Amino acid sequence: MARIVVLGAGFAGLWAAIGAARKRDEIGADTDIEIRLIDRNPYHNIRVRNYEADLSEVVLPLERLLDPIGVTHGIGEVEAIDPARREISLVTSRGEEALAYDRLVLALGSEVMRPDIPGLADHGFDVDTYAAALRLEDHLASLGRGAPSPGRSTVVVVGAGFTGIEVAAEMPDRLARAGINGSRRIILVDPNPAVGATIGAHARPVIETALAALEVETRLGVRVMSIEAAGLRLSSGEFIPAQTVIWCAGMRASRLAASFPGARDRLGRLLVDPFMHVADLPGVFAAGDVASSVVDGLHPTVMSCQFARPMGRFAGHNVVADLVGQPMLPLRIDWYVTVLDLGGWGALYTEGWDREVRATGAAAKATKQTINRKRIYPPLAGSRVDLFAAAAPTVQAPPPTYGAR
Repeated sequence: MARIVVLGAGFAGLWAAIGAARKRDEIGADTDIEIRLIDRNPYHNIRVRNYEADLSEVVLPLERLLDPIGVTHGIGEVEAIDPARREISLVTSRGEEALAYDRLVLALGSEVMRPDIPGLADHGFDVDTYAAALRLEDHLASLGRGAPSPGRSTVVVVGAGFTGIEVAAEMPDRLARAGINGSRRIILVDPNPAVGATIGAHARPVIETALAALEVETRLGVRVMSIEAAGLRLSSGEFIPAQTVIWCAGMRASRLAASFPGARDRLGRLLVDPFMHVADLPGVFAAGDVASSVVDGLHPTVMSCQFARPMGRFAGHNVVADLVGQPMLPLRIDWYVTVLDLGGWGALYTEGWDREVRATGAAAKATKQTINRKRIYPPLAGSRVDLFAAAAPTVQAPPPTYGAR
């Protein structure tokens, strides 16, 4: 029996596994091809919701999604990948193990970059994983139960990119939920001279308006020099008393991408062709944040579920097609949108690579909630038919807009 291994259960990995099972079912090869998914966790994390105040619906057990379609799954930490031997080194509850494969889909995603800043490892928080988001939630709840103290009601978010802005904008509601009321300070820190430096000039005025309405302060053009339990020091010399520092300063592809020879981009992502195949590596496909593909003839994919989900679907379809010698399908996406959550103020919806603003405030918020709570979820009823239908190698239409201007 041939074995396809999918590494990672994020947006790309989950859909690669389901997409592969769909294609296997289509060709009637259930008894000839094993599909196995490996992740460090027994669940699929709706990662893009980890910044939200309510985390009750952001993890989905893998058995609920994969058992109905005959995909085996296991928990393990990937230590190394040997593409020449087609072998994966894992650490599981049983110890070190080696897992052979005939075809591989690498979908181990990305991780927040953690520079060697004194105190970051000991005193910093993030929302990169579900475990990290829970740790932050528990910390805020603990502060809410405690007595007033210096820095208790001050939150510093480091990194004014997409994630940092969403974390900062949601923080008023999160602090209120934790019982931290009254005088509060939320401060967004970034080395760039403007908030949302990579989000574009069209969007920036909207973001600045929203942050001002939410009373989020900014410290721009400065870097974090050190973090301690009582606060953090900036390159400007300012010390900000704060018991909560949340690190959102940049993402990088999984370090395991370096296991493979060949070109990678500045984020450490493997370069893949339109079929999600890694160049010059027979039998290896990659999708999601660990991969970069030019999807419209000009623009490479962005680290987001908007691209990870279709990349996974096509990788899953193509890895089976490649195994059995059938034609593969190229992925092409001819639209791009950005939907940025701005907390109680609303949201921002842009279209195109130049990010032209199409909706703001409550109208854009409705679109964001449709995406976060419905669109990016797999079918949850355990229906094989529904899961396979959702994994078809097609590209969804852009999300709906409500009252777009």
